[in-house]
Amino acid sequence: MSKLFIASDIHGSAKYCRLLLDAFKREGATQLILLGDILYHGPRNPLPEEYAPPKVVELLSAVKDKIMCVRGNCDGEVDQMVLPFPITPDYCAVLIDGHRIYLSHGHREVPPMTEGDVYITGHTHIPVNENLGYLHLNPGSVSLPKENTGHGYILYADGTFYFKDLNGKVYDKAKI
Repeated sequence: MSKLFIASDIHGSAKYCRLLLDAFKREGATQLILLGDILYHGPRNPLPEEYAPPKVVELLSAVKDKIMCVRGNCDGEVDQMVLPFPITPDYCAVLIDGHRIYLSHGHREVPPMTEGDVYITGHTHIPVNENLGYLHLNPGSVSLPKENTGHGYILYADGTFYFKDLNGKVYDKAKI
């Protein structure tokens, strides 16, 4: 079985990109799914700690063959010119263990969902685990968490989504 590592909103922080990649390696994940806002901090956010977009490009280049990424509202055409992996449009749909999984940054409308689907977004910088007839998940932000939440990610393994902090501690989970 594959392990999927799902994260969002690095916003150009070299420090949190390093911590994210440390966790990715520690987890032994096969795929790194990034839900957008990779390099730019955005006009409404403060500069994240160790803001260094060129360093983030360098760090992610080491695992470029393992990255799947959807575009966020802070990702521009110029970002794609420097990143060594493709950024897909606003949505990406994949089939995992017989379930439709929609990946999006989360700044656009929710695509048509049916019972049993999973919609995974970033954008809000706040973790979400809710059942709306479909499962809506959000790992929060790697570098700029909001509302007193931690720096985190989601690990998918064996039919379960594990919400973890960057130290690997599980604080929530959801089953497909």
